Amino acid sequence: MNKNYIIENIKDFHLRDVLECGQCFHFERIDSGINPDEFEYEIVAKDRILRIKEEPDSEGVRLTFFNTEKWEYDTVWKDYFDLDRDYAEIKGYIIEADPRLEDIIYENSGIRILNQDFFETLISFIISQNKQIPQIKQVVKNLSSELGSKFDITMFDRPDLEFDAFFPTPEQLNLASEDEIRSSKCGFRAPYIKDAAEKVYNGEITLEMLSKLDTDEAREVLMSIHGVGEKVANCVLLFGLGRREAFPVDVWMKRICEYMYYDEADTPKAIIEEDARKRFGKYAGYAQQYLFMYGQKHKIGIKR
Repeated sequence: MNKNYIIENIKDFHLRDVLECGQCFHFERIDSGINPDEFEYEIVAKDRILRIKEEPDSEGVRLTFFNTEKWEYDTVWKDYFDLDRDYAEIKGYIIEADPRLEDIIYENSGIRILNQDFFETLISFIISQNKQIPQIKQVVKNLSSELGSKFDITMFDRPDLEFDAFFPTPEQLNLASEDEIRSSKCGFRAPYIKDAAEKVYNGEITLEMLSKLDTDEAREVLMSIHGVGEKVANCVLLFGLGRREAFPVDVWMKRICEYMYYDEADTPKAIIEEDARKRFGKYAGYAQQYLFMYGQKHKIGIKR
């Protein structure tokens, strides 16, 4: 297959911000970086590998999905990139809830929350504890290469792929020993990954079960996994289960919110989360992403 699928004039979308805002980790930027308005990435998701390019267009951006036919875009990538959702409505809701965020949202207007695989999101955020994004990406790549299913590279038009395997399934991680998992450089997280894989593979925790629970109940179930605390559980809720009202608070988000809302006074994470959910309601997760990118770009969350 050597067909490309192109969509034009996409508003409220910036590929770099979508992929590099800390919600996913199985990707690499592959463009030269010479043209500041063009971005090209290789992404492993949904049991597929995608090369995607963003270029400026007259009323937004143009996206090229390489080696992709229309049916695959319609059934896989449109949902993955959340391209059917009205982000203008979301932004208006958040700005009405807190007018101070208008400039922040304008600056970071290209963020979208991906619709990711639950299990990969769960394991990725277990890995994320006390690691920077480049380290998380490397562990995800290692874990996939060592324990996941290999690509058939003859199916791709590029011999120099950044990746060689899909993310491991619950069965593959359940069958792996802790030492095999630890060889991915995940360190102390190996038993946590093993416990999560066992619980998902054995049916103790399932996507169907979680979908029937309210957000607080689903959080409690996720926190029954060894090593999963409230922040990781909230990330899984937001990025892997579509619970857009979840508001993850790590150390960085704590400082950003203290700067924005609490006169930089030390404030418990639980209060920050509760206040955010009251303020932003069903769209708290989107507000979290706008605030996160704002803090990242302006270094507001750097340790004081």
